[in-house]
Amino acid sequence: MNTPLRLALVHDWLNQVGGAEDVLTELVGMYPRAPIYTSIYWRDHMPAAWKAWDIRPLWMDRLPAIYRHHQPYLPLYPLAFGGLRLADVDVVLSNKSGFCHGVRVAPGALHICYCLAPTRYVWQYDAYAARERFGGMVRGMLRPLLNALKRWDYAAAQRVDHFIAISSEVQARIRRFYDRDSTLIYPPVETARFTPSDQVDDYYLIVSRLIPYKRVDLAVAACTRLGLPLIVAGTGRDRAKLEAIAGPTVRFVGYVSDAELPDLMARCRAFIFPGLEDFGIAPVQAQAAGRPVIAFRGGGALDTVIAGVTGEFFDAQTVESLCAVLQTFDAARYMPAAIRAHALTFDASRFRRELSAFIDQAIATRTKSLTPNPNPSPVIGGRGSDGT
Repeated sequence: MNTPLRLALVHDWLNQVGGAEDVLTELVGMYPRAPIYTSIYWRDHMPAAWKAWDIRPLWMDRLPAIYRHHQPYLPLYPLAFGGLRLADVDVVLSNKSGFCHGVRVAPGALHICYCLAPTRYVWQYDAYAARERFGGMVRGMLRPLLNALKRWDYAAAQRVDHFIAISSEVQARIRRFYDRDSTLIYPPVETARFTPSDQVDDYYLIVSRLIPYKRVDLAVAACTRLGLPLIVAGTGRDRAKLEAIAGPTVRFVGYVSDAELPDLMARCRAFIFPGLEDFGIAPVQAQAAGRPVIAFRGGGALDTVIAGVTGEFFDAQTVESLCAVLQTFDAARYMPAAIRAHALTFDASRFRRELSAFIDQAIATRTKSLTPNPNPSPVIGGRGSDGT
């Protein structure tokens, strides 16, 4: 891989750790000397390893209480990233779900956007506001700005040279909202941590943040109705509500460490994935452990689950639809080796290989287009060719 001398990474914000930050960690591993530009960086509450990174927060980092409450400042992100001009780099790689693709690059520089999602609170505002439980004041502040934010976001997307999508669902949204084509490169999954077990126990499993849009309530209600054993691993603001609707066969175990997770996944009857996600790392991890997945038919699960081979789909986000699949589900029909083989196609090594090749090819194409042709072909049939 011919790494460019001057490459910069751009990321929306660094005040929480999730799938976007997993991707960023992989990008830093690929380009360890690249500076990282971001709107805010909560240094004291983020992983200690990040302190070795060259993180350069913008002026928004100084705004009051923004680390804990960054949503009310959403109208300011276009100003922050739109005002960021990276004039001294050859390649900008933005890792985007918000507004960081609005960064300005120098003429001749290359901007590649790894798109986790087109900006949800612009293009899917009602669903996002409900998901984040915005208060009336925040909703009232943002709604009049939506049209302006859409215009800005669309214009910023037109300045990107190349879009990369994390799933077929996101690829379709890039086309629909930005009118841009994109290349599909799946996010990195550390599949080596997960291996099949000789022992499979009698429980279904969910590993998730316990927040509304994850739809953990569907699995809790379905397993309660059918009397099926379910382990719910994870924490979040909905835990008390979920416990209130759970029957005696549902057990909440809270946070599960990285060391404990592989064994928990490898011994489950099946992993349940009831939410609508842009991609979804956990179902791939479960498949790497050789276990089938029961997923809602939508979003990234359409890329990661093969019906009848690595799991099954339920068609509507209702308790009845999930129950219908659970009632006929037989884990013995699925071959752990085949399930794991499918999961390995999403391994982090594939992400690194495909992204490196894409960036190298984009650089080569850009360099060729900017290099003057020392032997231009003569004009044939053009103005003046006949002496006039």
